[in-house]
Amino acid sequence: MTEPSVNGADRRDPEAVARFVEHFAAQLVEAGMPRMPSRVFAALLASDAGALTSAELGEQLQISPAAVSGAVRYLAQVHMVSREREPGSRRERYRVHGDQWYEALTNREAVLKRWEDALRDGVDSLGADTPAGRRLAETLAFFEYLEGELEALMERWRAHREQVFGRG
Repeated sequence: MTEPSVNGADRRDPEAVARFVEHFAAQLVEAGMPRMPSRVFAALLASDAGALTSAELGEQLQISPAAVSGAVRYLAQVHMVSREREPGSRRERYRVHGDQWYEALTNREAVLKRWEDALRDGVDSLGADTPAGRRLAETLAFFEYLEGELEALMERWRAHREQVFGRG
C-alpha cells in the first residue's frame, strides 16, 4: 500500500513503519487490548492521513476483511476509531482522531459508574463490616476517587493541549 506523500512520508522505510506498528500493537496487547484491534489501531495511528479503508488495512497488515471488520467493530465500540464514507463511494474509511485517547478515557467514565453501582450493591449484599464487604468498599472508594481525578486530569489535559498544539 502506498500512502500519498505528506511531509516526506514517501521517504519512510516501510519496514520500519511495520516494525513500529507491530511493536506498538504488542504493547497494547500486553495492556489488555485484543491483538487484531491493536494492530489495526497502530496502523491507523501510523498513517499520515489517520484513515485507511478495509482493503488498505488488510493489505498493510496481511489480514482478512473479516479480521479488519471485527477489529474495527471493537475499536468503534471503545471510541478509538470512527467510520466515515468516502465521498461518492460505498467504501468506508476508518479514522483515528487526535483526541482518541481523551475520548477513550472519557468513555470509561460510564464503565466506572457501572462498576461503582455494582460494588455498592456488593457492599450492601456482603455487609460493610465483613472482610469481603470492606474490600469491596475500598475498591468502590478507589473508583470514586479515580473518577474525580480523571475529570480534573482531563480538564488539565485540554488546557495543556491547547497551549502546546493550539487547538481545543
